[in-house]
Amino acid sequence: MSERAKRFYRDQSGKLRIKQDRAAARLVMEDGTVLEGLSFGASGRSFGELVFNTSLMGYQEVLTDPSYAGQVITMTYPEMGNYGANAEDLESKKVFARGLVVRHLSRLHSNFRAQESLEAFMQRHGVVGISEVDTRHITRKLRDQGAMRCLITNLEEDLAADTAKLTKLVKDSPEMTGQDLTAEVTTDKVYKLGQGNKLKVSVLDFGCKANILNELTKRDIEVTVYPAQTAAKAVLETKPDGIFLSNGPGDPAACAAVLKELPQLIESKIPIFGICLGHQLLSIAMGASTYKLKFGHRGGNQPVKDLTTGKIEVTSQNHGFAVDDKSLPEHLELTHINLNDNSVEGFRHRTLPIFAVQYHPESSPGPHDSTYLFDRFVSLMSGAVKAAK
Repeated sequence: MSERAKRFYRDQSGKLRIKQDRAAARLVMEDGTVLEGLSFGASGRSFGELVFNTSLMGYQEVLTDPSYAGQVITMTYPEMGNYGANAEDLESKKVFARGLVVRHLSRLHSNFRAQESLEAFMQRHGVVGISEVDTRHITRKLRDQGAMRCLITNLEEDLAADTAKLTKLVKDSPEMTGQDLTAEVTTDKVYKLGQGNKLKVSVLDFGCKANILNELTKRDIEVTVYPAQTAAKAVLETKPDGIFLSNGPGDPAACAAVLKELPQLIESKIPIFGICLGHQLLSIAMGASTYKLKFGHRGGNQPVKDLTTGKIEVTSQNHGFAVDDKSLPEHLELTHINLNDNSVEGFRHRTLPIFAVQYHPESSPGPHDSTYLFDRFVSLMSGAVKAAK
């Protein structure tokens, strides 16, 4: 009998099944809920904020998105791992998510680009996962009660431990509110991409995804990427044509060091484009405030309305905080709203070349309705360069 044949059996109804040879695992939530399933990925335990993502695919991009630092991701689509993993679809050098929760992990993967299985990928990156749990139940719980802290574990002592003991461990873990996680995900040195290109953009890396940088460089932009807490003076000394504030994890209001530097960048009158955390930080620096969403927006199917054109975009999103629309000062114009909950998805300055969106126009994974925003940024910079001559 071949090794492949040994992995299958037929149940009482005659259906072909895959033999489960995985260890047990537990998912413990801060409200005391405990779900038992099968372990995959690395051995160990991991704490984080439990959230859900509605994307049908793109699990590799999701896991390597630095915006997921500190979080355990529940994928709502039931089948994961069926196309494997590869080196081309990484959004950063490592996995920043704390764990992955799936309904069913495919034991087989089939794709001409696949280089390894999802499980092997997670083992290599030290990420703990749990499968064969009711992800619909988890999603409903998070939708109704809000994102909550959790623990994924496959350790023998945790599998035998009392539920109350594990719940206390979860409750003692840090909440997302109040955490500045930019230092955990930012680059540790300045580097350049697209050298010699026409326009020059300084990127403040709060957890920047690889495809954001790709979208910039393919538009004839020379990109200089800086660590998150770089002084504004150091950025402005290079005389960039534009400044880009990237995506990232954590609570924007907790990023005190970054917020201290942003006013100088704003006063420079250089075109600025911010997305995700960059959008939130810009809003705070210009007088608005942010708040924590109940369960956040995570997935590739979030509908957004552009109030300036009336057009609807299907967008890719990943954030747990939002800008308070009532706090927007007079000099900021609301430009985009989320059609699910009417939360702020974008704004622009009424007199300065500054705009920002909450969602991800680079769309990796997700739809490509919003890549025009990078072209808008290029137009702003080109106009400013022309006016300065």
